[in-house]
Amino acid sequence: MIKMQLIFPVLVPMIAAIAMVLFRMDEKKANTAAVIGALIHVFASVLLMVTIFDVKAMALWVGNWPAPAGICLVADYLSAVMVLITSVIHTAVIIYARKDIGSSQIKAGFYPFMQLLTAAVCGAFLTGDLFNLYVWFEVMLMASFGIMIMGHSSGRMAGAVKYVTMNLLSTMFLITAIGLIYGLTGTLNMADLSEKMALVENAALVNSVALLLITALGIKSALFPLFFWLPASYHILPVSVSAFFAGMLTKVGVYALIRMFTLVFVGDTVITHTTLMVLAVLTMVSGVVAAASQTEIRRILSFHIISQVGYMVLGLSLFTPLALAGTLIYLVHHIIVKTNLFLVSGLIRKAAGSFDLNHIGSLYKTRGLLSVGFFIPAFSLAGFPPLSGFWAKLLIVYACLESRHYILGAVAAVVGLMTLFSMTKIWSEAFWKPLPGDQATPFELKPLSAWMMSPVLGLALITILTGLFMEPVYRFAVVVGEQLMNPMPYIQAVKGGG
Repeated sequence: MIKMQLIFPVLVPMIAAIAMVLFRMDEKKANTAAVIGALIHVFASVLLMVTIFDVKAMALWVGNWPAPAGICLVADYLSAVMVLITSVIHTAVIIYARKDIGSSQIKAGFYPFMQLLTAAVCGAFLTGDLFNLYVWFEVMLMASFGIMIMGHSSGRMAGAVKYVTMNLLSTMFLITAIGLIYGLTGTLNMADLSEKMALVENAALVNSVALLLITALGIKSALFPLFFWLPASYHILPVSVSAFFAGMLTKVGVYALIRMFTLVFVGDTVITHTTLMVLAVLTMVSGVVAAASQTEIRRILSFHIISQVGYMVLGLSLFTPLALAGTLIYLVHHIIVKTNLFLVSGLIRKAAGSFDLNHIGSLYKTRGLLSVGFFIPAFSLAGFPPLSGFWAKLLIVYACLESRHYILGAVAAVVGLMTLFSMTKIWSEAFWKPLPGDQATPFELKPLSAWMMSPVLGLALITILTGLFMEPVYRFAVVVGEQLMNPMPYIQAVKGGG
């Protein structure tokens, strides 16, 4: 019975999606049901996390089909953490959406799509089968496209087309790689692949498949050079939607890269992980440089998603326990602060009437609590001590130095300084400078909604506490890194039936 906990983080939002369809014509009931569903999802995720602390890894074979042919759900420390943080972000966004999403969007299916998207994200984190990972990516694509075209805005439709086009290209690469992997090994179960891929004698073909998989998952992660779909689509969405997308969607691609390139493709790291290293550096630099030229808040933040993904993939490419620990901390830190910054951007628009830095100002004087809500995640993203981002960046830089990649460490530090430039730019323009001359008074002097402020302050508090209590977080992350380097608990959970 304990294994059934694996399916609850996927099943709960799916059931909630059905309920949302029934309630979508009644805004009050829909809002209430969405919050209740999100809180139940958090409970299911916490329950899974507590169980994994005891057993390290466990597997559930859906339908009781024997290994390795059946549909397998697997949880270890990494996947349990990712499911838990997904439920927290989902809850924060749903609470915020009560005052951000209008009745027309609720009737158009906002809540069912969001619940389905959350279920797909959790399914991708928990699947133990490469084909089912592809299936969950497709469910994510359908749900996210449904959300993106709500409202029938021409600008939104154009962004959705770019988003879908690049994801379909990624799907083509992914399904081709999956077919080749099955042809080489006769299996798609990840634990089984970890053993059978090592027995394939044609190393050149294995490396070619690995590079094809990097291309597919790199598009979904927004790695250089195919990241342009992200800043073209995220900034035109409703704030609640863009916040969830910014926090979670690229991280599913990063998670898939971590899983495949610590569990399956580890035979020739000179090729695979060096390729990831080069892409990571180019992603870090190109993202942060592009962000520096933007004046629209959400476009600045979108380009910084790209840049920060580079840090995560850099940690993976170093392939040491310390680097992988830093990658996990960076993942969790970035999901929280990036979601929060997008939520803050919506409050800035509420308070000042625009996302454009040229048209707003003086929020520090008129919106003190909002200023705090921005300052904490923004300067955590930039790497200010003692916030979580400082420790995340420090671990990645230290892992570079430990493995004698001194230039990489220097690049990571410089990119961090350039991130600080962008966050300081938003702070000085939106909060510190006087209002532009054509605006004598702030756009809106009414108090900002508690439904919108509470998730912002709650996520900011998590950022502070993570930074202040980094020692236990770091110790746990090191254990995760060691488990990724030595995935026998994962393999044994699958091979032994969990």
